[in-house]
Amino acid sequence: MSDLTRLTEGVRRPLFLTGAGISAESGIPTFRGPEGMWTVGSRHYHPMEMATRAAFERMPDEVWAWYLYRRGFCRRAAPNAAHLALAKLEARLGERFTLVTQNVDGLHLRAGNTLARTHQIHGNIDFMRCARGCGPAVPIPEAVDPDWPEDRRIGPEERRLLVCPTCGGPARPHVLWFDECYDEENFRWETSMRAARETDLLVVVGTSGATNLPLRIASVCAERAVPLLVVNPEPNPFSEIVAETGRGAFLEGTAGALIPAICEALAA
Repeated sequence: MSDLTRLTEGVRRPLFLTGAGISAESGIPTFRGPEGMWTVGSRHYHPMEMATRAAFERMPDEVWAWYLYRRGFCRRAAPNAAHLALAKLEARLGERFTLVTQNVDGLHLRAGNTLARTHQIHGNIDFMRCARGCGPAVPIPEAVDPDWPEDRRIGPEERRLLVCPTCGGPARPHVLWFDECYDEENFRWETSMRAARETDLLVVVGTSGATNLPLRIASVCAERAVPLLVVNPEPNPFSEIVAETGRGAFLEGTAGALIPAICEALAA
């Protein structure tokens, strides 16, 4: 019996945890590398400087321009075979399926996964919410240029559109910034942790484990003796958990090549 058959047989409530690797085959840049650098005046800003509440409070127009430029990358990308396989599996399993994604590109939803079963723990770049916290996230208005060029800056028209529909105050990108914490209202922290306490198989796809919540989910599963099925081109902290516990398997490869087969096995 193969590792895949052994690990998926009898699974009732699979939990998928996805990171940037699943969208790499759709052409989404990581934005932590050179693609993420942004120039304001004569200074070059690193993504970890731009993607902060402090930067938004200091230079909101520049931060919005950077996010709208990133949004263009995401909107031009198409869901790949891995995204489509997960959407198909959710349609088959219904409420027994849960997806936790670190990606803000929205490709899981565009592939067909539902908002109810998809926990976007870092937000969605195609949404905005009140900067003062008065209302929930809403889609960025279609009138905002979906193909924002790199050298374009925010003008009066965008300032009129990028406002909270509830109070009329300024809106902000609906993403988790580096100087912010997870919460349930915006990022479904408790819901994601509850899924970790209920699943009988955790499938980790294309993530380096650089953020807290994904590692916490994996730790909870390991403490419960739940096996981990790790899909990644190279070893990572999640494959180390598999090696330490002896429960699960590390499948070395890409999401597009491996996830469809995993989903088919779980649907059988």
